[in-house]
Amino acid sequence: MMSAEAPNAATAIPETAKKVDLSDKIEKTECYARNESSQYPMTNLFIGDSRLGCKSDTDEQLIIHVAFNEFVKVHSIKFTEFNNGAEPENHPTRVLLFVNRSNLGFEDIEDVDPTTALELTAEDLRESENPILLKFVQYQRVKSITLFIEDNNGGDVSALGGLKFFGKPVATTNMKDFKKQG
Repeated sequence: MMSAEAPNAATAIPETAKKVDLSDKIEKTECYARNESSQYPMTNLFIGDSRLGCKSDTDEQLIIHVAFNEFVKVHSIKFTEFNNGAEPENHPTRVLLFVNRSNLGFEDIEDVDPTTALELTAEDLRESENPILLKFVQYQRVKSITLFIEDNNGGDVSALGGLKFFGKPVATTNMKDFKKQG
């Protein structure tokens, strides 16, 4: 099962918290990847077919930046193996998560402390596995998450079949809904 570098990186979620798929909250025009293969771009991660997925291009490292169209609370993340596990050597094994950090590139990503460091196993990536629970207090007001796939299971490139975030929108007040008094 998943382990994290920081103590208590994964925590239980109260039963009262309603878990919803945040896919419809992703602002696809603000998402990007660094070192992605042109044949297997990051946009494939969100279409639900692990045979397409996303692969890195020149080595095992891959940066994926996911932006949301509003602030969300993220309590879990689901990584799915590429092509039903046909290439286990390309499975990500070490993934660093960064909250609300835009424009991270390979030249500066190692200078920034990650919000969470995940060590993934083959079981974590199976489609039938539950999402990985995150330390909920660190993911209360998320506008973007940057994932840095730092290492894989020994392959030349890294490959991921799908990516989903679970949580809920942050309740906010739209000031446009207020009417001027007087």
